[in-house]
Amino acid sequence: MAASSFESAILIALLLPLTTSALSSNYYSKSCPNLFKVVYPVIAKAIKQQPRNGASILRLFFHDCFVNGCDGSILLDDTPTFTGEKTAFPNLNSVRGFNVIDDVKAAVEDACSGVVSCADILAIASLDAVYILGGPWWKLKLGRLDARTASRDLANKNLPAPSLNLKGLKTAFKNVGLSEKDVVVLSGGHTIGLARCVTFRNHIYNDTDIDPKFAANRQKTCPRSGGNNNLAPLDTKSSKIFDNYYYQDLVRRRGLLHSDQALFDDVATDDLVLKYSKNESAFFKDFGKSMIKMGNIKPVDGTPLEVRRNCRVVNT
Repeated sequence: MAASSFESAILIALLLPLTTSALSSNYYSKSCPNLFKVVYPVIAKAIKQQPRNGASILRLFFHDCFVNGCDGSILLDDTPTFTGEKTAFPNLNSVRGFNVIDDVKAAVEDACSGVVSCADILAIASLDAVYILGGPWWKLKLGRLDARTASRDLANKNLPAPSLNLKGLKTAFKNVGLSEKDVVVLSGGHTIGLARCVTFRNHIYNDTDIDPKFAANRQKTCPRSGGNNNLAPLDTKSSKIFDNYYYQDLVRRRGLLHSDQALFDDVATDDLVLKYSKNESAFFKDFGKSMIKMGNIKPVDGTPLEVRRNCRVVNT
């Protein structure tokens, strides 16, 4: 009878949802001591094969944290019981890099099975991607857990749209505990990567806060209709290098998205944009701080959590 009670207690413990705790810089020091050495070469290889992968991974982490916290929910495929975030309007035919995260997870599982969450893998992969492309390194804190569900509705509601003005951006960031400064700093992630024509068409044809020559150049590959998936660099000079040129573009009225140029349009954020356009070191320092702050966004209390063995599906 004692054995039966013990077995029942174990079963109950396994079924209870895990809860989040304070993140720590040495969270895996004993359970997976070589974690960073395992992740880095996988990310480096993916970026070498396709530099755009760096921006894609960074964006995955951003889009994950803005929907119920940094819980790896964006990685989940749809199931018969829920529709995940991959088909939300801001993500559909847009977010990418899932295969890279799959490769990282496989390597990590080989090194230390069942220990490292997919949410933490996203955080580490984002840090590595930024660093490999020439950006800053920050002291990453780990210990996140993975959600057992995802929400397309919350993704549609919470993710900032490329058409937002500064007020809309501030509201979207404030809703997840981020400041106006974080808006400017984290938008600097657009110094790498590409955007689809459908996301910037209205800006290059209808907005007035844009350099006419820049608009005309972008119109060559982004017609008024059709070509929705045609790509253009978010940074006109160095979209494969993490630097401060994004802010220099904004000062020249060459922001690709409406939401980009909204940061420098005779508004309260102009001074920060000017500062970062002239001082890359200041941008790098603040970017690390804002990434840590964003990475601290926790799932809502009561969210069922676990360490997934496969980032695309919950554990059975």
